[in-house]
Amino acid sequence: MQPSPRPPCRGSDPQGWHDVSMSMTRAEEIARVLADRIVEGVIAPGDRLPSEGGLVEEFGASRTVVREALHRLQSRGLVRTRVGSGSYALTPPVPTAGDDWLGAHTEAERAELHAFRIAVEVEAAALAARSPSPQEIAEIDAALDSLAQATLPSETVDADFAFHRAIAAASGNRYFLTALDRMGARAIILPPARISDRERNAADSAAVLAEHRAVADAIRLNDPVAAAAAVRTHLSASTARRAARESRA
Repeated sequence: MQPSPRPPCRGSDPQGWHDVSMSMTRAEEIARVLADRIVEGVIAPGDRLPSEGGLVEEFGASRTVVREALHRLQSRGLVRTRVGSGSYALTPPVPTAGDDWLGAHTEAERAELHAFRIAVEVEAAALAARSPSPQEIAEIDAALDSLAQATLPSETVDADFAFHRAIAAASGNRYFLTALDRMGARAIILPPARISDRERNAADSAAVLAEHRAVADAIRLNDPVAAAAAVRTHLSASTARRAARESRA
């Protein structure tokens, strides 16, 4: 009886192992380029990444290498993939009613959307602080806990949006909640300190978490003025952090 053929050892096919190594290195290179675009906001939360074919053409790589790069981004929580739809930065796209009236596709539009978000959320927080129910407080606290425990960027986006959505729900005004739902998580501004492995900064992350806690505390204490001020401070600080990062770029 002939023994079963043994799989080739590493030294028996040096060219094959070299090709695999080169493919993995190329996949990591592509993953880093795309990750930088997400961290820098070139590809905003909820934006669709170029198609697989588009990435193949842009980087001159095989589909296998491109798929490996996307898989790496998924494992790092920077990309979400929907079968038959594509890959998206940090969070899936927001379902629309066909008009996408809160869409933001350019830097100027994103700035306008953020200003609109401040107007909505400041008033929503003030209303939420007037008479929040125990259940509403519990939902705000649960989102805050998730934000504190989040490790992957996609988890941070989900928890951050859940926190702001819980406040809009507690406002008792369905239009505030609907507006926030239509903006979706793409309205969340995440500085590199919260999503980049290379630029992660514990102090900055702690400051952002403290801003969220200040909002929750004001609502818990039934202080509409403090709640509104805390939201405005947090969202204005988010804008300032992004501007500071862009000025250093």
